Amino acid sequence: MATVSISTIFTFLTIFTLPCVAHSVGVNWGTMASHPLPPPKVVELLKSNKINKVKLFDANPYVLQALSGSNIGVTVGIPNNFLRNLNSSNKAADSWVHDNVTRYISNGGSNTRIEYVAVGDEPFLKSYGEQFQPFTIGAAMNIQAALKKANLDRKVKVVVPCSFDSFELGTNLSAEVHFRPDLNKTMIELLTFLNEHGSPFFVTISPFMTLQTKNISLDFSLFKETARPHNFSHKIYKNSFDLSYDTVVTVLSEVGFPHIDIVVAKIGWPTDGAVNASSNLAEIFMKGLMTHIHSNLGTPLRPRHPPLETYIFSLLDEDQRSIDSGNFERHWGLFTFDGQAKYHVDLGQGSVSLVNAQNVEYLSSRWCVVNNNKDLFNASGNALEACLNADCTAISPGGSCFNISWPTNISYAFNSYYQEHNQSAESCDFAGLGLITTVDPSTDRCRFRIEINTSHAKFYRVYYFHWMILLLTTLEMASIIV
Repeated sequence: MATVSISTIFTFLTIFTLPCVAHSVGVNWGTMASHPLPPPKVVELLKSNKINKVKLFDANPYVLQALSGSNIGVTVGIPNNFLRNLNSSNKAADSWVHDNVTRYISNGGSNTRIEYVAVGDEPFLKSYGEQFQPFTIGAAMNIQAALKKANLDRKVKVVVPCSFDSFELGTNLSAEVHFRPDLNKTMIELLTFLNEHGSPFFVTISPFMTLQTKNISLDFSLFKETARPHNFSHKIYKNSFDLSYDTVVTVLSEVGFPHIDIVVAKIGWPTDGAVNASSNLAEIFMKGLMTHIHSNLGTPLRPRHPPLETYIFSLLDEDQRSIDSGNFERHWGLFTFDGQAKYHVDLGQGSVSLVNAQNVEYLSSRWCVVNNNKDLFNASGNALEACLNADCTAISPGGSCFNISWPTNISYAFNSYYQEHNQSAESCDFAGLGLITTVDPSTDRCRFRIEINTSHAKFYRVYYFHWMILLLTTLEMASIIV
């Protein structure tokens, strides 16, 4: 009978008793909405869906206070327009850390669990040019130094979220990839800094955006088994996510950082405002992504080593987001603006289906529509003017309301303006063409929204505005003193 060595038995037991590494899934919580869901209500939404990590784009005190005691891991963000001052002034960095990190971590027993400070929001985005690039690394270093002074550097990591266009790819997917030439030196400085302090590399991966610009199929983007595989770096790829992720791995390895942890800072699929932006396709994508991440299979270049963390973009729709990249930019949410699930997906947190926000307070059940008893000769001009000051992205080509007939599309524009202006009577005038009704004009596919109660939204917007002015003034004064 053959004997088995002790070392063989030990190896066997080690392999089969290794714990399954839990790779966290969180969400991006943006607040660029005309009538945002109140932060305490958003925290309730996060908790009811067992979402235990959230990435913010700023450090709004009302939001951070709402997160206090929730035990949700938080990434606080520093907006790009702060980077110049934080780069030039240690005192400005000290003030920022004190006001936006220390005060919440040291808040007695109900502190906010801040894990990362994100310096900038994709400051190297190609469309920004060199607007923020010269200040980003210096700002990150000064924030790191400020955290060390506050004895928080072991608890809070400094990161810099990077856009996927930091990498330069040829039109052929098998072509060599590298950092953009204008970024190469800066990115090596960033990676050296991150590696020195044990911080991960934060990067956006967007299969939806890649679908718009590269020669790949929708099936390949949606994790479908029927998708035609692609060859990249002598490996075979069956989905867009793995291909994008290993593009990042390849470039990081080439510049000397093959093992640095990677966090997918933003990934998602929009549900409106463009062709292929729909709740149905978003559900397919999200289910494929979650299955893939929680399988722990990893990617061809990092087998059994999926992203350290993955942050879905985003939690809620935001009707004030820039649409420079496309009308879909306002429709990335897992939930609508008022916290209602668009589809159902298991995020792998112990909740197999998304749970809606509860007890949301809305404005009155009133809508503004076109008055069909009037001469509608100039109705389209009025609708166009309304859309310049309200969100009409749903009636754009590919949108959920694109196929509604004239003049129903005029009514949609009128109502968007009316709701955004808190249902004031004068906001439904439109040279006498508007009519206020209590009959919901929505169809099965096209929702005519009613905004969230403005008393909450107004308080939040005023609070946020004053906080931003105060913070910018503080940073300016600190930099002047230095």
